[in-house]
Amino acid sequence: MSTAVDSAVRPPGAAASGPTTSAAAASFAALLSRLDYLGAGEIEHVRRAYRFADEAHLGQLRRNGDPYITHPIAVAAQCAEWKLDAQALMAALMHDAMEDCSVSKPELTERFGAPVAELVDGLTKLEKLEFDTREQNQAESFRKMLLAMARDVRVILIKLADRMHNMRTMDDMPRSKWQRISSETLEIYAPIAHRLGLNFAYRELQDLSFRFLHPWRYAVLNKALNKARTRRKDLIARVQREVENVFAAHGTAARIVGREKTLHSVYQKMKFKRLSFSQVTDIYGFRIVVPEINDCYCGLGLLHQLYKPLPSKFHDYVAIPKLNGYQSLHTTLVGPFGTNIEFQLRTHSMDVVAESGVAAHWLYKANEPGSDTSQRLGAQWLQSLLDIQQETHDAAEFWDHIKVDLFPDAVYVFTPKGKIMSLPRGATVVDFAYAIHSGVGNRTVAARINGEQQSLRTELNNGDVVEIITGENAEPNPAWLSFVKTGRARSKIRHHLKTATQEKSIELGERMLSQALRSEGMAALPAANGEHKALWDKLLRFTGNKSRAELLTDIGTGKRIANMVGKKLAVLLTEAGHRPDALLISTERYASGADGSSAQGVVSLDGSEGLSVEYAACCKPIPGDRIVGHIGRGEGLAVHTDECPVGKRLLRRDSERFLEVEWSDEPSRAFESTIAVTVANGKGVLAKVAAAIAAAESDITHVYMGDEPDLSADDIRFSIAVRDRKHLAEVLRSLKRCAPVLKAQRVKSVKT
Repeated sequence: MSTAVDSAVRPPGAAASGPTTSAAAASFAALLSRLDYLGAGEIEHVRRAYRFADEAHLGQLRRNGDPYITHPIAVAAQCAEWKLDAQALMAALMHDAMEDCSVSKPELTERFGAPVAELVDGLTKLEKLEFDTREQNQAESFRKMLLAMARDVRVILIKLADRMHNMRTMDDMPRSKWQRISSETLEIYAPIAHRLGLNFAYRELQDLSFRFLHPWRYAVLNKALNKARTRRKDLIARVQREVENVFAAHGTAARIVGREKTLHSVYQKMKFKRLSFSQVTDIYGFRIVVPEINDCYCGLGLLHQLYKPLPSKFHDYVAIPKLNGYQSLHTTLVGPFGTNIEFQLRTHSMDVVAESGVAAHWLYKANEPGSDTSQRLGAQWLQSLLDIQQETHDAAEFWDHIKVDLFPDAVYVFTPKGKIMSLPRGATVVDFAYAIHSGVGNRTVAARINGEQQSLRTELNNGDVVEIITGENAEPNPAWLSFVKTGRARSKIRHHLKTATQEKSIELGERMLSQALRSEGMAALPAANGEHKALWDKLLRFTGNKSRAELLTDIGTGKRIANMVGKKLAVLLTEAGHRPDALLISTERYASGADGSSAQGVVSLDGSEGLSVEYAACCKPIPGDRIVGHIGRGEGLAVHTDECPVGKRLLRRDSERFLEVEWSDEPSRAFESTIAVTVANGKGVLAKVAAAIAAAESDITHVYMGDEPDLSADDIRFSIAVRDRKHLAEVLRSLKRCAPVLKAQRVKSVKT
């Protein structure tokens, strides 16, 4: 066998290095005492599996000289600790039979049934895996194992029990194998145990891996922990006594158990926070198990009255369980002599799930409501692994994805150059851009994920390769705040919007209010100081704004309608003695059109307005198009073509929010437009079409090809950057001169 620790069996008759167990450990009696939760018939099925495995492994010895059957018995015993069913115990006893003893799957199916045979088969595929190999067949074995895991989570539970026993007996393995096996356990099996909520297995696998990876560090740290434990024995006893007295006085039944951090977790904290052992203050803790959920919160109050809590060290995992189903209240208190002590409060069923995770399903599936939470969460994770394997074809890439997905609280994605970036789960393209650099985030205009252009709100998955496309004059969009997940991205966006964007919003708001005031016969916006200060104060009291700048910002971002504020300002000016100009009124209203829907005058646009103006994606207006502007509610000015169906619907529903807009004589940038090109199939067609677009001095920003193309021709959509309608016409003429092109036209509106 390839990597399994228990694979190194001795041939029959080989010399042993000294047995460490008696023959009793190889008998069924060693397991029987743990099976009291099974019925008599189920125990008999397990006994039959034991006899079969014992015969199959007859004459095989482990490296320490024990009969090989002691290993399957130990694996089954661990599964029994998790209260797995009889089928799982039978598979645990026979998990090496197919690989080591040439037992076939049909034979197992005939003797023990298809479910047991499927479990053993899934375990056999896992045993064949070499985690660091580059050979394709090993990756294929892992894919098959994933399928077995997704169908039945007991496959990985048995494998974890197998690995736990192997690590417990690692001393019998050659030291040359300690590094590889321990690293594999720490990187793969321990995270799997954590994802499935098996915290006892998770901690033990971590500590055993640490022991064999760094024997000297383990020994030194273990010695220091033993000394600290002896020194603080009286302190721990005092805390336990005081807590027991408080709960007893309150009449709350509680089981209080002392606990301490594992050596591996202490080592990790020292390593990453650069602390000495004496600086790690929260080594000790207590677990308090109470009857009901309400008792958890009552107990929390009792503890906080007994000792002072650290405000930043409280977590409510009862109301919001962890991804693996774990539930508990965590609080850190300052105990006697200033010692920080962590307390965990949970119910008995929560305690079982906290230690056994998915495995608790078999114990509580009939007794506790909602007890299969961890089982469901585990199944969801296993299904996510299947989703990854369906999307990945390269063996090495596939295995990298799987290793990354073992960590539940983060998403790991890659830059085009292969640098890995860690983000919170649910993070989007914009979060990724700001994680690289705030300058990149601020100038983001588009992104490619795994080579395909995607929306900026797309949530990232483990293993995605993300390429950020930036624009020299691009700026953050306020809509990004509705979907970004990281505090860094949110703070950077808000900071930019409050500074750079505010100036443009004020400028646009001032233009819109000035034009609305002209429609009321007032030629100019009054100054904010001198004789008009009192007038502005009255207007601000009317609108509820704190300052003139805030009012203009609200108008520029669409929170207030310019013509309504303009009418009020005109009334105030009239009361102050200013007379409306009748000629100006008639001129402005004539310019606004017969329907009167654009009574605010004309706003001139050149593309440099920034976030205050959005050019609608549904119709993608370009200079030369007839356009209208819609003032959204808190979204600024949205520009549509006058033929756009979306714009027409908005006009019918919300006509008072429309104003007339026009293009500036000299736009400051290129605008995006969509064209549909029908081409004849042939070699190099896409390259020829792209060359024709480039010949007309236009850039391609996106290409979309239909999923079901016609046999003789393809319809391809391009998003291209053009200066105006004249430039677009040049692009279309260039395309029509291209031999493979049958038809080329602009797509004037996109269905939304």
